[in-house]
Amino acid sequence: MKAIVYTETGDPSVLTAVDRPVADPGAGEVRVRLAVAGVNPTDWKSRTGAGPGQKPAFDEVVPGQDGAGVVDAVGPEVAGLGVGDRVWLLLAQHERPTGTAAEYTVVPSDRVVRLPDDASFDLGASLGVPAVTAHRALTVAEDGPDRLHPGALSGKTVLVAGGAGAVGHAAIQLARWAGGTVITTVSGPEKGELATAAGAHHVVNYRTDDAAGRIREIAPDGVDLIVEVAPAQNAELNVAVAAPRASIAIYANNGGDAVTLDIRPSMVGNLRYQFVLLYTVGTAALEAAKHDVANAVAAGALSVGEEHGLPLHRYPLDRTADAHAAVENGATGKVLIDIASL
Repeated sequence: MKAIVYTETGDPSVLTAVDRPVADPGAGEVRVRLAVAGVNPTDWKSRTGAGPGQKPAFDEVVPGQDGAGVVDAVGPEVAGLGVGDRVWLLLAQHERPTGTAAEYTVVPSDRVVRLPDDASFDLGASLGVPAVTAHRALTVAEDGPDRLHPGALSGKTVLVAGGAGAVGHAAIQLARWAGGTVITTVSGPEKGELATAAGAHHVVNYRTDDAAGRIREIAPDGVDLIVEVAPAQNAELNVAVAAPRASIAIYANNGGDAVTLDIRPSMVGNLRYQFVLLYTVGTAALEAAKHDVANAVAAGALSVGEEHGLPLHRYPLDRTADAHAAVENGATGKVLIDIASL
């Protein structure tokens, strides 16, 4: 099979195309023939490590946590999946050397989720990290649900920072599906159009509007959930618009690695700051997210493409380095790697 690998950390040039044998699945594993892979910031951050020239955890790494394709082989002790099943993957490369930048990948069966026949592989490859992260961010509030389904967020107001990003897009769509009122902040009118297409009820341009004032006009009692991509930049805004007992779920560090908090207003509001990282979120949270995201997909609540607020940027497998560079350089939308027509 064709695969993209790296043997030391560095910029996208460390990614190399190779031919490798197709591995057989072991106990509890399945092999997936991939149609499309998704690229996320975590992929290039893992590739760069703490600096160039370091050895990764394995002698050779195939990057990529997300993808979609068809089950090609099933190992012993696997239930509920069979050859020919259309599936999407999550955390495919977590603690493993082989991810989704390849024609085939072998993964534990609990990282494989069925994809309905009417859902595209593009959608499947866009779920994983973004949708599961968004699910976690929407289910950590003290007064909120721990599962998502229609009506779960009824009466709740959700603020999604950076609604034009992949996680922001998933958070908007999941929150809408669950019955929440969704406000999102964006940096300009083009991204505002994308957030509206994704389903946001209200869009606030934080560069031209009085963001706190506008959000308080929309939600006089404050917002109940904040899905946060830039905690350092938005710390003051979040405190200003949060309702009592609101949760601020932080899943990235865009705009700064340190946050300064004014303790008293956070204490008075009984605010909860919840950090979100899928690698350590725990089995229960992952299983809940897989189930709820799959239900949202089956209901048609999740969609991708520019008309749905998430433009797709496509690269062939042999240009995986360019795909990584696009994500690293802040491409708006979702970067996908086309691997095979299935």
